[in-house]
Amino acid sequence: MSEPIITNDAVLFGALAAMLGLVFWTSESGSPFWTRFYKIFPPLLLAYFLPSLLTTFGLVDPDKSNLYFVASRYLMPTALVLLTAVADLPGTLRLGPKALIMFFTGTVGIVVGGPIAIGIGSLIAPDAIAVEGPDAVWRGMATLAGSWIGGSANQTALREIYGTGPEAFSIWVAVDVLVASVWLAMMLWVAANQERVDAWLKADVSALEDVKVRVQAYEAAHARIPTLRDLIVIAAVGFGATGFAHFAADNVTPFFRETFPDAAQFSVHSSFFWLIVTATVIGVALSFTPVRQLQGVGASKVGSLFVYLLVATVGLHMDITALADAPVFFLIGAIWLSIHALLMIGMARLIRAPSFFMAVGSEANIGGAASAPATAAAFHPSLIPVGALLAVLGYIVGTFGGWLTGQAMRLLSGQ
Repeated sequence: MSEPIITNDAVLFGALAAMLGLVFWTSESGSPFWTRFYKIFPPLLLAYFLPSLLTTFGLVDPDKSNLYFVASRYLMPTALVLLTAVADLPGTLRLGPKALIMFFTGTVGIVVGGPIAIGIGSLIAPDAIAVEGPDAVWRGMATLAGSWIGGSANQTALREIYGTGPEAFSIWVAVDVLVASVWLAMMLWVAANQERVDAWLKADVSALEDVKVRVQAYEAAHARIPTLRDLIVIAAVGFGATGFAHFAADNVTPFFRETFPDAAQFSVHSSFFWLIVTATVIGVALSFTPVRQLQGVGASKVGSLFVYLLVATVGLHMDITALADAPVFFLIGAIWLSIHALLMIGMARLIRAPSFFMAVGSEANIGGAASAPATAAAFHPSLIPVGALLAVLGYIVGTFGGWLTGQAMRLLSGQ
């Protein structure tokens, strides 16, 4: 890749902010054209897609930018704290077991889909699948299984467990980024068209609608024009909790690494895992305190702003031109994800699960801690805690599920 035009993160951040401003200015303009446009392409999808054009056309190199790191380590946990702290958790808990059923259906889709995809791949490109040694395809796919059930910590753990070579690992990281990015875009489309999708699924959405109505009623009862004091308090709660979450992660992670050196498969050796867990726990605890009243002065809107900034930085990592580098592997990845999708759709229709559970349960597997809350926010900010909790669950089961998938693919490959 040639030297990108934009190399200064301040310039890039300004460009992303301008894109978000353009999206929201046009979406609220009242123009008949833009009204029809945003019924098809929701603002959150545009916030994800437009930054990807910067990468696709070589204007930026996301690997040389620190924006995603800042957004995922500072803005995302702050958003989780704020959006969880003002959530109606009793109403969320009444959503029932469908969220867990859809999440584990997604996990099964990855575990089962991997062996099927590599089997189809052996028919399409037998020479590529027959590679043995550290760069064997099944080893690379095993790391992808860890990522698609849990996250990057699980992916790294499986790379060590299976001794995946650098070439195979890099190929499947590229597959992960592109295929998962396309899938996220599709889940955001589902969120924008949830009524139509729910009608097709014949879903029972009464519990979800109850949560939304309760949140809107609470916000209306406590709403007032925020003062500077209110905004500073919101920042203090959000960033203060994030600071404590980082402090906890910095101290808990070394403890588990030293005390339980063989427990990496539980993701407890990952500081990011503890950051997300701590931020979520703090948010849950604060929701039972007067902090919840910050909803009336826009705490959820501040949290949603941070989610949009996070989504914009995630979008930078999508480069559709990467398909030309190893098309057969991207095809295998697409087949794999299609099997996951079919199982999710089938289970959703079977148990009449709302599209929210289908999309967020899927993203808690495929996308992880960044994408699941963002997808939940696209449905309604009050539902973000569900996405956050399911993403944490993905971290817990990711290494086990990836290991099981790897073993099945190894046997199928005859190695």
